[in-house]
Order: sequence, then structure tokens, then C-alpha cells
Amino acid sequence: MAYFILIEIPMKIVTIFGTRPEAIKLAPVVKALESHRDQFHSLVCVTAQHREMLDQVLRIFDIQPDHDLNIMKPGQDLFGITSEILLKLRDLLREIKPDLILVQGDTTTTFAASLAAFYRKIRVGHVEAGLRTSDKYRPFPEEINRHLTSVVADYHFAPTEKAKLNLLKEGIPNDCIYVTGNTVIDTLLWILKKQSLPENQKRMEDYFPEKVGISMDDRRLILVTAHRRESFGKGLEHICRALKEIALRNPGVQIIYPVHLNPNVQEPVYRIIGKMDRIHLIEPLEYEPFVYLMNRSYLILTDSGGIQEEAPSLGKPVLVMREVTERPEAIEAGTAKLVGTQMENIVRETQKLLDQPEAYRKMANIKNPYGDGKSAERIVQILSQNPPFNSPA
Repeated sequence: MAYFILIEIPMKIVTIFGTRPEAIKLAPVVKALESHRDQFHSLVCVTAQHREMLDQVLRIFDIQPDHDLNIMKPGQDLFGITSEILLKLRDLLREIKPDLILVQGDTTTTFAASLAAFYRKIRVGHVEAGLRTSDKYRPFPEEINRHLTSVVADYHFAPTEKAKLNLLKEGIPNDCIYVTGNTVIDTLLWILKKQSLPENQKRMEDYFPEKVGISMDDRRLILVTAHRRESFGKGLEHICRALKEIALRNPGVQIIYPVHLNPNVQEPVYRIIGKMDRIHLIEPLEYEPFVYLMNRSYLILTDSGGIQEEAPSLGKPVLVMREVTERPEAIEAGTAKLVGTQMENIVRETQKLLDQPEAYRKMANIKNPYGDGKSAERIVQILSQNPPFNSPA
């Protein structure tokens, strides 16, 4: 009599990312996959589209990539990034033959990795699927990157019901869409828990005076991030003039602006506000001190997408310095407000929050619409219950 032993082979999943925002949002997914080693053979591949800022996040979460494409080059453009990723993944995916790749968001790495997987007939899971502005140039190239990723993806992990609705309108089957919340909240809550430990509290309190040269006193702090491509030129100049006016009007306020290294950002920022009192222009921060800074701030002015998701968990009003946003949930909930890039609008809405306590409280005391810190575990459970072992025809 013959006896057969059924051996369950773990699902081979390659998580691919290349920038700091992707790493921040995929780190909890990588860790969740690692905690289920009996079900998943988890591999990490980084493209290093942004080398230094990516490596910072890898260190925080103790993630050791299994494969590093190391594509970053001086003066790289979208053509070079896309082609380098495609060519390097052509050989890597043929070699390791994963059951599924996971990508996140809307970077060029996200799109190019999804296309490479499609060429190899490998299934694709898209974390943070369904964000839309319906303007293909805002943001550029992110809006088209996420559209094209949705076309080839097999699993669509939408952060909200509104994101799911966007996908349904585009003809994505309902049974391929899963509302999970946004994994950035998982990361944020993990960092906050870590910073609440006494030894880490002291370390963070000392960080800005010792490493950055900024005294964290009792003045109200406005945190600024502005680096979007669509703001380059006049938009960023208007933003800088608004910051200058806010500083002049409010001696009891200090502004901290971690300035992106892109020359298109550095030039207007340092030319217009480089010598202003109480405006601190600093180098980009690692994620952990940046979270501390968000938590210490009174309000946040930003053109970033991720901050719109994180700030509500910290009770911080956000003024979004963009003409459109793919994250309408925060706007509709009232925790964020779209103010554009015109100087007058930015100054007016900032002054309102500084001068009117009731307006401030109304924005600060709203539940975060983006998640509860359990999104990564939901994604892993969905993959466990809906395995992608059968490759596409």
C-alpha cells in the first residue's frame, strides 16, 4: 500500500518598493508576512529609486532586502527609472518565480514592477489601490502610475470605501477589491508606541536641539512639507511667500520646513525664505524624528499625500497646498482642508487656525478615516484565504 504525504508549500511573495513612502507603508506588511512563515515565503526586493531615504526606513524596521536593484543614478529621469526596473526585474522574476508580487501606491517603481510581473504572468497585489484625482497630470506621474497598476493588478487592497468605489467605476471586479484601511497608520502607531518608552522620549527630546540646532520651546510649531513636481516654479514660490508672511505676522510661531534635496525645491525655498527668523530650513528627516515633529506640531502645511493620512491620528489639522487631492476622505471628514498654492489662501486659512480656537478644535478632534492600525494583518489574512497559486493563463 502506498502512502502519500501532503506537503503544503508556502506561498512565495516578493514585496517590491523603491522609495521612502513605499517602504513606510509596506514595512508592516513585510513584518506581517514574516510572522506567518508557515504560510508565506516572503522576499523583499528594493529598486532603490531613492537610495538614501529608502535605507533610513529599512534600518528603522530592520528589513534586510533579499534583492537590491540599486538603480539610482545622478540626474535620473522617468525614462531611465522605468527602463532600468523593467530590465532588471525581467531576469530576477524569471529566476525566483514568485506566486505574487506586492507593490504599493503610485511610484514609478510601483508601475514598472507591476508591468514586469505582468510580462512574466505573475500575479500582482496592489496596496493602497484606488486613489484618484481624475487629472492625469495632477499629481504627475503618480496619477497615471496608479491607473496603469490597477489595470494589471489581481488583488486591489483599497484603503477606504471611496477608493473601492473608484475601482468599481473603472470596471475592476468587486471580488478582487478588499477594503483594508491604510497601512501607514500601522506604521505610525508602531512608531508612536516606540517613542512612548521613557528612553526613546528622552532621545527624541534631545534630537532637535543636538542634531538639528532647533530649540523645541513653547512657541506654536507649524510643520511644512512641499516638494511636489506640480508645485515646481510659481506654485512653490507662492508657498514660500505665504510662509514668509505667516512668520512676519506671528512672532509666537516657529516654522520648521525639511527641504527636499531636489534643486527645483532648494532654489526657490532658500532664495525667498532662507534668511527669515523663526523659519528653520533643515535637511530631510528620517521617519522617526519626523513623526515626533508631527506630534509636536500645532498644525501642518503640506503637499504630501501620506501626511494627510497620518495627521488625523495625531489630532493635527492639515492644510493641503495642492489644487486637487486623491485623498478626499480627510477633506470630507474635516480634518484637512484644500487651500491650493496661492499665497493669500494659505495665509488666510493658517491665520484662521492660529486665531480661532473653535476652528482649530473642529479640525483636530475628528476620527481618522484612514485606518485603525490593523491593515497589514488584514492583507495577510486575505492572501491566506485567497491564494494566487494558479498562475494566469
